[in-house]
Amino acid sequence: MENESLTEKVYDFIIVGSGASGGVLAHNLNKAGASCLLVEAGKFFRKDTFPKTEFDYTSKLFWGGGIEFDESGKMAYLRAKCVGGTTIVNQCLLDRFDEAAFSEWRLFSGIKFFNEDFMSEYYKKIENSLVLKDIEEKHFNKNTKIFTEGCDKNGFGWCALRRGESDCKLDEGNDCIGCLGGCHRDSKQSTMATFIQKAEKEGLNILSEFYAEKIDYFRHIVVVHGKKNNETISLRASKVILAGGSFGTTKLLLNSGFKKKLPALGKGFSSHPQFMNFAIYDEEINAHKGAFQSVKSKDDNFRKQGFKLENVFAPPISIAMLYSKLGLEHQKFMKKYKNLACIEIAVRDEAIGELSLDNKGKLIIKKHLSSQDKKRRDIGLEAVRKIFESTGAKEVFESPYYFGLHLMGGASIGNNPNKSVVNENFHLHNYENIYVSDSSIFPNAPGINPALTIMSLSQLLSEKLIS
Repeated sequence: MENESLTEKVYDFIIVGSGASGGVLAHNLNKAGASCLLVEAGKFFRKDTFPKTEFDYTSKLFWGGGIEFDESGKMAYLRAKCVGGTTIVNQCLLDRFDEAAFSEWRLFSGIKFFNEDFMSEYYKKIENSLVLKDIEEKHFNKNTKIFTEGCDKNGFGWCALRRGESDCKLDEGNDCIGCLGGCHRDSKQSTMATFIQKAEKEGLNILSEFYAEKIDYFRHIVVVHGKKNNETISLRASKVILAGGSFGTTKLLLNSGFKKKLPALGKGFSSHPQFMNFAIYDEEINAHKGAFQSVKSKDDNFRKQGFKLENVFAPPISIAMLYSKLGLEHQKFMKKYKNLACIEIAVRDEAIGELSLDNKGKLIIKKHLSSQDKKRRDIGLEAVRKIFESTGAKEVFESPYYFGLHLMGGASIGNNPNKSVVNENFHLHNYENIYVSDSSIFPNAPGINPALTIMSLSQLLSEKLIS
């Protein structure tokens, strides 16, 4: 009966995806009085129902059971599959883009509003909807102190991270690494905690565990076909907003046949390749304790050279997967878990990847490291070695594996329909009732955490739709 009532109604808006983009849009449009249906392929976990172990949350909160790979099997990708999307499993680090990022976007897209002055208004509106805090120095753990001390000794700039959190209870001994599997106190400012649950109380319709497979476009109506509990369901709305991220949005559009009229669809994929590097110290570092990710590099030279460094760590299973040795050598390494420090290199990569479908409709990810990407990685590696060696590390080594956390592009925004998919009004070229404002519209990699900008662009789109 529930599914029948859903299929009978014609909504003003169906929003496909509930992460940084979809959560903001659903909240704002619902608040404005529009009839909205928010659909999400993953489950609707609450603060008291999130899985409690790394093994459980890896399999239950992520696509691919925890990890997806490009066609070569060399690069792994992480994206969440739950209400709230990747805002549920990240560390909610929220930074504005700088002029270096926006100037390249203007150049590629021809869209003039990509500038700091214009976007400031929308950044402020999102920031005012969240609780934002810089990580205080009193909460820096030993892993963080190694990073800051090593940066100071080598003349590298650094700063504290700004995170969305209401009350992480760090003074009471909370370990933020647990939030990689969802925040059990709704402190993390995920879209689930800050937008979706509020909108739910005000009447927002939410359909979780619905996998959208295809869109049919008509002049006055858009139909979203998908499955819930293996039952095919067709949902109708005057307008559909795609907010499934780079993979989800692009795949849905490809599967719906839009490539024929949108030749740029699937092109320009990037992902900020991440390279985790480790060092072993004589004393215990306990990098997994407290605010495990507190600072980042803030260095003009690094920015110009196309990379940044972050003070990070990971739970035991993830660390074990990042180390390639086997048997007794691997056991010996894992026994040093508490003595490990970690620094990650995030590369501002070239947007040369491409997303396509095989003959069974499976997403194919083509993304290799360009010579420029490798050069930026190698310069970053040298900086990491200097930090570790200047702080007394006994052994320094890099993981042979790398992964993408910020999935961007595939439905890029721009004025030229031959080189882009979405126009400056955020709807598909020649399809006025299908909108996109998630990370798939990014023209190229900004080299900065994208979450706040995704939310701000979605704030802009919601205001366009409401006016």
